[in-house]
Amino acid sequence: MIDTEFLNYLEDFVTDKRKETFQKVLENRTRHFTVVLEDIFQPHNSSAVIRSCDVFGLQDVHIIQNKYSSKVSRHVAKGSQKWLDIKKHNQSATNTQDCLDALRNDGYQIIATTPHNESCILHEFDITKKSAFVFGVEKEGVSEFTMNQADGYLKIPMVGFTESLNISVAAAIILQDVTSKLRSSTIDWKLSKKEKETLYADWIQKSIKSIKKITERYHSKKIE
Repeated sequence: MIDTEFLNYLEDFVTDKRKETFQKVLENRTRHFTVVLEDIFQPHNSSAVIRSCDVFGLQDVHIIQNKYSSKVSRHVAKGSQKWLDIKKHNQSATNTQDCLDALRNDGYQIIATTPHNESCILHEFDITKKSAFVFGVEKEGVSEFTMNQADGYLKIPMVGFTESLNISVAAAIILQDVTSKLRSSTIDWKLSKKEKETLYADWIQKSIKSIKKITERYHSKKIE
């Protein structure tokens, strides 16, 4: 539940231009698609994918940490991680299964990205279903465990000698393609009013450097 009075108070500490930017970005945010990073080893790769998610309007990113503890490089992510909901799955021996189950419960189909089987070609991909695109560790790709549980497979057509792309490049190509088609479609892909309001309030607070002191001051005045 958003405290409207508190939010109005905080808005005075944020410029009109930034508030307008928040509203503009929220109009283009979506949860119709999401990305899953499975055991990504290189921080610059996971950070670049996170940056692409922000650029192309995805709000959620799921990070599975079984063997590697993926960290975000601020230099590469350019602060994009601040505005996304990054959900880490690293608390149990069944992190991958937990992540896939949670996504399916939210209505997503699991799409493994791979160039090595009879995958759907990118330009033929059906964008109507909510989809979670899984990108795997740099050398091996998506794990066999996830491949066996996937609802579908997706690949980028390539005609050169090299069989695969860097994960961050592949993610950017896929996300640009599917989100462009999504925005040109009649699919109801936007966030709900409640989701927008929740994120807006969160972003306002994240924009204020001295948010802790300001919050304490506000509540002290309320008590008085």
